[in-house]
Amino acid sequence: MEAQTHNLIVRETEVGRVDRILADRLGMSRTRVQKLLLEGLVSVNGEPARKSLVVAIGDELEVVVPPVQPVNMIAEEIPLNIVHEDDALVVVDKPAGMVVHPAPGHRSGTMVNALLYHISDLSGVGGRLRPGIVHRLDRDTSGLLVVAKTDQAHHFLSDALRERRIKRIYRAVIWGHLSTNMMTINASLGRDSKDRKRMAVREDGRVAISHLRVREQWARADFLDVRLQTGRTHQIRVHLAHIGHPIVADPVYGAGWERGMGGAQRAWARELARRVPRQFLHAAELSFEHPVTGIEMHFEADLPDDLSSVVAWARSELS
Repeated sequence: MEAQTHNLIVRETEVGRVDRILADRLGMSRTRVQKLLLEGLVSVNGEPARKSLVVAIGDELEVVVPPVQPVNMIAEEIPLNIVHEDDALVVVDKPAGMVVHPAPGHRSGTMVNALLYHISDLSGVGGRLRPGIVHRLDRDTSGLLVVAKTDQAHHFLSDALRERRIKRIYRAVIWGHLSTNMMTINASLGRDSKDRKRMAVREDGRVAISHLRVREQWARADFLDVRLQTGRTHQIRVHLAHIGHPIVADPVYGAGWERGMGGAQRAWARELARRVPRQFLHAAELSFEHPVTGIEMHFEADLPDDLSSVVAWARSELS
């Protein structure tokens, strides 16, 4: 394989640090982009660029991406629910409890390890630890993910994700009731200043927009559809906690929420909390244009048993 050269023009909406812009445009991790910068493989208007460089509208970026080295990771025979596969991509229904790609503390047993066993070729755009990965789900969130098998598909899908042309709808159960059946949350997100492992609503954060629709109203909780317009880390979980309705059983942003409930429905809330085994969040629908054929693809994944049993119980309590 030969090195690839990408020539980009900074758009009006992209003013900021060059490493962040390139990570978004090329579908790479920020760490990999910063490595390219350190190796002198990125230039702005013909001059070598530093990772902290702030670029302006119309600046010309050139990025040389070396040939992808073989992914030196172990393929593991882990069951994987592949709902669609073709020459360009794979759509996977990820189970709760599975980490998407290796990271500190999770060097094996990830979805990538499983993919390397089941799939013979994956895009190298994401680097050694994230081959083919276009977007992610939290470990305890189940549902649909698209994975690229070719670099062309990876770049196309990354562009579509950034340009908000990939439609993602989640099912969630939240504590309490929304004030209206449909709602949009527009609140920028960034790292929590007190805990870097958490995300928080911040004025200086990145734009984050979530659209909510109530599917069912239960005694002390709402069953929602949540459509992502953007896809920031922990976006749905933080947004819902921010408006005072955290996801049921979210250990980070909604822990112990049911203990503050009183009144006649207190016992119901405690029983719901007991029945929900992990954060009630499931990536249920995924739609995008196929990077090769141009055909609109749409996939749906039913709630897994651990969550569908909760829904069945809550509905029985309404009768």
